[in-house]
Amino acid sequence: MKTNILSVALSVLTMTAFAQKDEIKDAEDAVEDGNYAEAKAFIDKAEPKLSEANDKWTERFYLYKGQAYLGAGKNVSVEDAKTAAEAFQKAADMGSEEAEEGLMKVRNSLVQSAVEDQNTENYEKAADKLYASYELNKQDTVYLYYAAANSLNAQNYDAALGYYEMLRDLDYDGSGMEYTAVNVETGQEEVMPKDQRDLMVKSGQYKDPQDKKLPSKKGEIAKNIALIYISQEKNDKAIAAMESAKAENPGDVGLLQAEANMYYQMGDKEKYRELMEDLVEEAPDDPSLYYNLGVSSAELGKTEKAIEYYKKALELDPDMNEARMNIVVAILAKERDIIDEMNGLGMSKEDDKRYKELMEERKEIYKEAIPYLEKVIEKDPQNINAIQTAMNIYSQLDMPEKAKEMKAMLEQ
Repeated sequence: MKTNILSVALSVLTMTAFAQKDEIKDAEDAVEDGNYAEAKAFIDKAEPKLSEANDKWTERFYLYKGQAYLGAGKNVSVEDAKTAAEAFQKAADMGSEEAEEGLMKVRNSLVQSAVEDQNTENYEKAADKLYASYELNKQDTVYLYYAAANSLNAQNYDAALGYYEMLRDLDYDGSGMEYTAVNVETGQEEVMPKDQRDLMVKSGQYKDPQDKKLPSKKGEIAKNIALIYISQEKNDKAIAAMESAKAENPGDVGLLQAEANMYYQMGDKEKYRELMEDLVEEAPDDPSLYYNLGVSSAELGKTEKAIEYYKKALELDPDMNEARMNIVVAILAKERDIIDEMNGLGMSKEDDKRYKELMEERKEIYKEAIPYLEKVIEKDPQNINAIQTAMNIYSQLDMPEKAKEMKAMLEQ
């Protein structure tokens, strides 16, 4: 009896093993045919009996499970990507070189899918996929950085804050080289690790590889942490975060700019201007600093100082048309007091005389603005606001031909 029972048991075990091998082979065939849903079904049937398989078949099982859940790699979900990665990792641990390639494909598919989500402004999904890619290889901290940026774009401030604080705690700098290539199928430029990029270019799936030098991201990270705290009305935490970042990175110009921006967001324009002036001493040849100082000075009602800063920005960058247009705005702001006084005058001879004096002062302001306006239009013939302003000024200065010229430009 015992012998018969053992024989029956061995027969059942053998039948189970054969059935399991058949299901694993069927999963392989389904993967090769691109029938990934069918492959998953075979994998699900084989998995409960996996403990009865030898190492060779166990390795094959995990390899095909990874391939089934990865599928074609397009628009892979985070859940399926994680399942595929876990399976590939188990197969790789058992010696499968093909599974090592599978792990790289999972990371690449997540990044590609995230880029597509980003391009369609589905920032939440993009962030989830980029973070999942980072979790699969925590040396790829750049994907954690991009996950934070996409969470910020999605206005998921809690997630963004968590990612940025992780980057800060990792002392992520972000400077160095960025390795990019153009996806042949989508035409989009993508960022990836150098070895992965080189491999994908060799495969023909990517082209135009470029190595780009990147500045430090510490200032941007500190700024975004502070701005999120400000959006949550936690100004004390914002200031503390910035002070901590400055203490760890003294003299970092990016952090100084971030601190100034923080106070600007908090509505402390005077503090912002003070910090920007300190920053100019650190980087006296940066036109954007003078431009920003012009903006804050104008908002504080310091018109002449604003014009001075805009002119300095133009000295350093003659193509900065925004600075030129802002000079026009600052000059024309001088007429507000004149208009107020004109509107308050009566009908007496003295009032009439004063009205004419004010009108002449107003024309002088227009004459001061005209050269800058003309240069703005020369640099940007599509600037409707500048053309409209110039047409009105020419009319006030009794220059009908010039006004007609501006009107024609508007009609075009």
